[in-house]
Amino acid sequence: MTTANEAYRRAASSPAGRQAAETAKSIGEEVGDFAGDVGRMASKQYGRAQDMAVDAFDDAHTLIKGNPLTAIAIALGIGFILGVVAGSRR
Repeated sequence: MTTANEAYRRAASSPAGRQAAETAKSIGEEVGDFAGDVGRMASKQYGRAQDMAVDAFDDAHTLIKGNPLTAIAIALGIGFILGVVAGSRR
């Protein structure tokens, strides 16, 4: 009678077991490469988004400095609308 450990060792050392181990290792390497590629792409997109946010902030700052009264009027209008929407939910 063979024990479970002996059966496992025999199956792992069989040609099919070695091939399965090699296939699993290959898949693991491919998944690792893919994850690295995804990480690099995500980092690149994050950098682009950050640059766009900085540009938008700079543009808004320039417009506000050029037209402060218009900016205040827009801010008051948005605040009023948000107040009405928030107040009507109660």
